[in-house]
Amino acid sequence: MFISSAIAQTAPAAAAAGGDMMSSLTSMLPLVLMFVVLYFVMIRPQMKKQKEHRAMIDALAKGDEIATAGGLLGKVSALGEGYLTLELAPGVQVQMQRSAVIQVLPKGTIK
Repeated sequence: MFISSAIAQTAPAAAAAGGDMMSSLTSMLPLVLMFVVLYFVMIRPQMKKQKEHRAMIDALAKGDEIATAGGLLGKVSALGEGYLTLELAPGVQVQMQRSAVIQVLPKGTIK
């Protein structure tokens, strides 16, 4: 009894396989749209921000006044490949990674 009714229920579904494919595509559409929105709202702006930070770090020059991620303010006194020397006060120098720089300050900010 049960087997014959089960077979009878699957027969029309096999005939309408084209419609089933369309419904699976439309059910995936919200997922695809969510990924596109996520890309434009979160991923793309973050990549742009990283690119600008990398350009700022590459453009550092001796004498620039900078702020670091640790809150230190000073003038760049020497530049290396991955490091820089920061003069915090006359005679006080600290060596740190270039990636710790978060902002280049306008000239004359530090007195």
